[in-house]
Amino acid sequence: MEKRRGRKVMKDKEEVVDDDPWWWLVHKGIAASFLCIAMFALLVRVAVSLHPYSGAGNPPKYGDFEAQRHWMEITFNMPVEEWYLNSTTNDLSYWGLDYPPLTAYQSYVHGLFIRFFHPESVSLFTSRGHESYIGKILMRWTVLSSDALVFFPAVFYFVFVYYSGRPHGQKTDIAWHIAIMLLSPCLILIDHGHFQYNCISLGLTVGAVAAVHSNKELVACFLFSLALNHKQVLRRLAPFERGIYEDYVANFWCTTSVLIKWKRMFTTQSLKLLSLGATVSTCLPSMLQQIWAPSNQGFLYGLLNSAFSFYMFSFQVHEKSILLPLLPASLLALEEPFLLKWITLHALFSMFPLLCRDGLILPYIALSVLFTLVYHAPTGRQDRKEAPSFNSFVTTIIVLCSVVLHIVYLTMHPPRRYPFLFEAVIMLLCFSQFMVLCFYTNAKQWMLKRSVFVDEEKKLL
Repeated sequence: MEKRRGRKVMKDKEEVVDDDPWWWLVHKGIAASFLCIAMFALLVRVAVSLHPYSGAGNPPKYGDFEAQRHWMEITFNMPVEEWYLNSTTNDLSYWGLDYPPLTAYQSYVHGLFIRFFHPESVSLFTSRGHESYIGKILMRWTVLSSDALVFFPAVFYFVFVYYSGRPHGQKTDIAWHIAIMLLSPCLILIDHGHFQYNCISLGLTVGAVAAVHSNKELVACFLFSLALNHKQVLRRLAPFERGIYEDYVANFWCTTSVLIKWKRMFTTQSLKLLSLGATVSTCLPSMLQQIWAPSNQGFLYGLLNSAFSFYMFSFQVHEKSILLPLLPASLLALEEPFLLKWITLHALFSMFPLLCRDGLILPYIALSVLFTLVYHAPTGRQDRKEAPSFNSFVTTIIVLCSVVLHIVYLTMHPPRRYPFLFEAVIMLLCFSQFMVLCFYTNAKQWMLKRSVFVDEEKKLL
C-alpha cells in the first residue's frame, strides 16, 4: 500500500511539473537562471536603444522610426474606417499604413500610451518628424514592453514544451538555449536599434511552434494567424512596382544580378512567375517530407527550410527578412549549434551596411562579441554535432574574409565607377553561406525519415 501511495504521489508531482511551467522551472532548478537571463537581456536591449535609429535627423521622410510613430499618430487621431484610405488628413504617400489590422491596433494602443505622457509626439499633422527626447524614450519603451510581453513569454513557453518531454535535459543546456534566443543580436539590433516590432510577430510564431509541439493545434493556428496578421503587408505583400529586389540583399535575385540583369532582361510579369516558381519549388521538398513523415523535429527543419526559400527567392526581400530563417535556427540551437552560429554571424554581416547607415556600429560589435561569448559558454551540449560537413580550415578562411571586409568597408572608399562594390562583395559572401546552409538543412530534414527507418529495422532485428 505504501509503495502504491508513493507511486501516486510521484505521479501527481510529475503531472504538476508537466502542467505548470513555473513549477517546471523550479523543479529543473533554473528559475533563478531564467530570471537573471531575462533581466540581462532586457538591459542589453535598453543599452542598444540608447543609440541612433533608422532615419534619425534625416528629413523629409526620416525612416522606420518615423513610420511607426506616424502610424500611431494616424490610428490614434482618425476613425478606424479611414486608417487605410488616402485623404487630405491621411496622406498615404507619407508612410501610409500598409500593414494588417493587428499592427494597426498595436499602433493605436501604443499611441494611447504615448499620448498619455507626451501628446505632442502623436498629434495629427504637427508631429511629423517629431524627435524630442521624451518622445524617443517613449517610442523605445513601446518596443521594449512588446518584447517583454510577447517574445520573452513565447521563448519561455517553447523551452518549457521542448524540454519537459526530455527528462534528461541538463540545466546548463536549458539555460544556454534561453540565453541564445533572448540575446539574438540580429533581432535586438533591428528592433531596438533600427526600430521595428519584429518581436511581436516572431514571438507569436514561437508560441505557435510551441503549441504544435504540445499538440494544441487550435492554439497554434490562432497564434500563427495573429503572426501573419501582424507582419504581412497589404499593398506591399507583392510590391511589384519596386522590382524583384531593392538595395543589396544576400538573396538569389540580387546576388545573381551581377551576371544576369533580371530587371532589364525580363518583364515584371515574367519575374513574378519566376519568383513564384522558384519559391514554391524550393519549399516543396521540405513540405513533402513533412507530409510523408511528420514529426516535431522535422517541423522545425521545415520551418527553417521554407523561411530560407522565401528569403532566397521571393519577390522584394529586405535585409531584415533574414530574421525569418534565424528564428527556427535558434529553436534548433541545441541540435544544430554550428548552424545557429554560422547563420547568425552571416545574418549580422548581411545587415552590416544597413546598420552602418543607422549609426549602430558600436552595438553591432558589442552584440557580436556577446553572442560569441554566450555561444561558447560551457554546457552539456554535444559540440561534435557542429556541422561535420564543414571543414575547419574553410570556416576559418571565411571568418577572416569577413573580418577583412568589415575593416575595408569602414576604412576605405569604393571606386567611383562601382560605388556599391563593397556591398556587392558582402552580399556575395553571405549568399554563398546561406545557400550552403540551405542545402544542409534540407538534406538533414530528409535524413530524419531515414533515421526512423534505421531504428525500426534495428527493433525488428
